Amino acid sequence: MAAIVLTVAQQKGGAGKTTLAAQLAAVLAERRRVAVLDIDPQKSLTRWHELRKEHARAAAAGLTFADTAGWRLSSEIERLRADHDVVLIDSPPHAETEARLAVRAADLVLVPVQPSPLDLWATGPTLDLAKAEKREARIVLNRAPARGKLLHAAQAEIARGTFPALEASLGNRSAYAMAMAAGLGVTESAPRTLAAEEVRALAASLSPWLGKERR
Repeated sequence: MAAIVLTVAQQKGGAGKTTLAAQLAAVLAERRRVAVLDIDPQKSLTRWHELRKEHARAAAAGLTFADTAGWRLSSEIERLRADHDVVLIDSPPHAETEARLAVRAADLVLVPVQPSPLDLWATGPTLDLAKAEKREARIVLNRAPARGKLLHAAQAEIARGTFPALEASLGNRSAYAMAMAAGLGVTESAPRTLAAEEVRALAASLSPWLGKERR
C-alpha cells in the first residue's frame, strides 16, 4: 500500500513549517515507516536531520530523508510513497512549481499558522493553492498561547467555518526549540511534557487520513 503524503505548506514566513514537519515525523516514526522530504531552499529540515543522526536515541525512530528537488521531485515522491507508510514534505514558502507539485502530491496539506486573525487571513493563498489542486487542507495553530485575546479571536474565526482547522494545536513552548536544536522530536527529548502531549494529540487528529498504525 502506498504511503499517505502530508505536505506542510505556508506561503507566509515564520509560521513554523519545519517545526511542524519535524515533530510530526518523529512521533509518527514510532509506529510507522516515515520519510521526510525537504524541498524548502532554507534547508532547515535538512539541518535538523543532520543533527538527528548524531543522537543514538533517535536511531530507534529512524527516518528516511531526502532533499530531491527540481525535475526529479515527482519521481522522488513516488519512490518514497512505494516504500513507506507516511511521506512528510516541507515545502517552499511560495506557490511556484515545486511547492505546487508538493501540494498536488498530498493526501492532506497542513498549513501552520500563528493564532491571530491577521495570520489566518494570510493563509488564503496557500488554501487557494490546495483548492486549485483539489487537495484537502487543514490549518494547524502553532505557537499558540494558553490564553489571550488574539487566540480567542483566531478561534472565533475558525469557529465561523471560514478556515478548516484541526482541533489539536501546538503551544508556544521552549521545548520545541530545544528539541529542534538537538535533532529530535519533543516526544523523544521531553516525552512527559505538555509539548509532547500536544504533538501526540496532533498525530492522533490525523487518524482519518493515516488510518491504523501499520507497524
